[in-house]
Amino acid sequence: MSDIPTDLGYRESHEWVRAIGDETAVVGISDHAQSALGDMVYVELPEAGLSFEQGDACAVVESVKAASDIYAPVSGEVIEFNSALEDTPELVNTDPYGEGWLFKIRLSDPSEIEGLLKAAEYEAKQDG
Repeated sequence: MSDIPTDLGYRESHEWVRAIGDETAVVGISDHAQSALGDMVYVELPEAGLSFEQGDACAVVESVKAASDIYAPVSGEVIEFNSALEDTPELVNTDPYGEGWLFKIRLSDPSEIEGLLKAAEYEAKQDG
């Protein structure tokens, strides 16, 4: 059973969002996703200033098993990316909800967070 914090919003494609204020959020991938992918060897993150619509491919994670697109769970402009992942991509494996975050985004539509899966819904999708 993977760890599923209840204070986050989730997409079926395994991205999570943590609101940090009214207009900003942190984005990462779930414990389930990092576990399924295996040991991370490279993370390609979006640069600050790029904008994405909800559902757009916005990043790539590469593991020993596969490369996988990461989709924007919310719409907005990237304001910061986790530069620590350039040298230590394994942070995504060891701390997917903390030090392994991917990027921060300025929300263009904060209400999109409300439309994401809650922890129990996300867990049910994994079990189903």
